[in-house]
Amino acid sequence: MAVVTDLICYPIKGCAGTSTSDALLTPAGLAHDRNFMVISEDGVYRTQRRHPRLALIRPAVSADGTRLTLDSADNTGHYGTVRLDVTTSAPRRDVDLFGAAFQGIDQGDDAAAWLSEVLGTPSRLVRVPPEHDRVADGLTPGPSGYADSSAVHLLSRASLTLLNRRMAERGAPPLSMNRFRPNIVVDSRDGLGHDSDGGDWAAVPHAEDRARRITTGGAELGYAKLAVRCAVTLVEQEVGARRGREPLRTLAGYRRAASGGVVFGAKFSVIRPGKLSTGDEVVVQEWGDAEL
Repeated sequence: MAVVTDLICYPIKGCAGTSTSDALLTPAGLAHDRNFMVISEDGVYRTQRRHPRLALIRPAVSADGTRLTLDSADNTGHYGTVRLDVTTSAPRRDVDLFGAAFQGIDQGDDAAAWLSEVLGTPSRLVRVPPEHDRVADGLTPGPSGYADSSAVHLLSRASLTLLNRRMAERGAPPLSMNRFRPNIVVDSRDGLGHDSDGGDWAAVPHAEDRARRITTGGAELGYAKLAVRCAVTLVEQEVGARRGREPLRTLAGYRRAASGGVVFGAKFSVIRPGKLSTGDEVVVQEWGDAEL
């Protein structure tokens, strides 16, 4: 049996995630996921591709979304903590996300000053406005906040186990799951990473590539596309800095998509919202062919 073993929400795009045992899956992904985004003063999005220190920022959002706390993993404690009342009524700002024009609600000067100090460059924080109507493309299109593309990123433990085995053959150390920033981590029930009974799809590396419709908890997901990997995977999340050429070097040897790019994991859109919990069975209702 395939089960959910971790649920991770990233309230601010590019910043650290928070694991939880229970989460509400909304039409645009896990509740509060990528609802906020750090931007330059002229509105261009910031990500770990150019600003790896985003990984050191640990956001926490209240259940009702009205309070946001920003802390830093910097072990000197130099930056302190800032607590914000989230506003949805402030003036909108034009923001740029991968060259596409959207809007964001500026969260004020305190957030801007704190982020600018941590990142070492003038920055501001915006929130997705209630009228945000972005639809990410893919086989199953769906609403999305400030995520790179589709709302939900799903990755199996078996896929990471295979990658780490291949990297070990090159003499490279293993990587943790947080290098890939998934929302839903799936594993086999026995947690052994092998198909013990012949019917446990999560024990097969990259089986998520072929899952076209998934039910889990009270929700349903539709496959959108493979997850194309970029330089963010080179960032050691605990230190906020790039470390070498892995995993992209190894992935390039066996995980190139037919349409181009190095891929690892899959992106999904929300067909039916609902509550998710760790331990929920993950059932593939429809299969397709991998796009490799």
